Amino acid sequence: MQARDVMTSTLVSVTPDTTVHELAKLLVRHRISGAPVVDENQHVVGMVSEGDLLHRSETDTEKRQGRRSWWLDLIGSDGAADYVKSHARTVGEIMSRDVVCVQEDTSLAEIASVLETRHIKRVPVLRDHRLVGIVSRSNLVQALASVPAPVAESAQGTSASDKEIRAMLMGELAARGWAFPGRNIVVRNGVVHLWGTVWSTDQLDAMRIASGNIPGVKRVEDHTIPYPIMPGV
Repeated sequence: MQARDVMTSTLVSVTPDTTVHELAKLLVRHRISGAPVVDENQHVVGMVSEGDLLHRSETDTEKRQGRRSWWLDLIGSDGAADYVKSHARTVGEIMSRDVVCVQEDTSLAEIASVLETRHIKRVPVLRDHRLVGIVSRSNLVQALASVPAPVAESAQGTSASDKEIRAMLMGELAARGWAFPGRNIVVRNGVVHLWGTVWSTDQLDAMRIASGNIPGVKRVEDHTIPYPIMPGV
């Protein structure tokens, strides 16, 4: 799936000249937590969110400056940025200018990575450099909810032999960095038996999930042991 398949196309955007008060009313009215900032050509020039409105002089939530260390003044951390956030009147003065955008054909996997690594909740979608949509974390969850649930093996009316199950599982594990070395997988009557040593519970959980997702598997039995930790390591 790509950005165009899940993006929100009915957009609420603002301009750099939008007042902070107007922005607050828009966020409340449309029940959103952020919006892209665009110029007259619908080019994205910034992003603004409710986080930019948390510390405001009007609500007496501005950050208070206590006694400061001389070295903070030396490096320029003088509270000026906090003052701007709490007293600015327009969106252009408080918006984030370092905006990450994606194209319509960007995969959801790429978007998920961007949201996670940049610690952001939404990303603008562009077509010919113009804003056409927004993909948020909620959109990704909605995409997951829209995927048909896997059909149970009994409902499919098909079965796989132990040999086929093992072959499919080994193929799934091929080149997976977490597929523990020295593993031994035995399949008997549709039951996957995991043997070997594991480094972590995450590694074991991944093995269990990979095994359980193979068609024909009835259950997974764990016989693994933790990898021995050498003294002093």
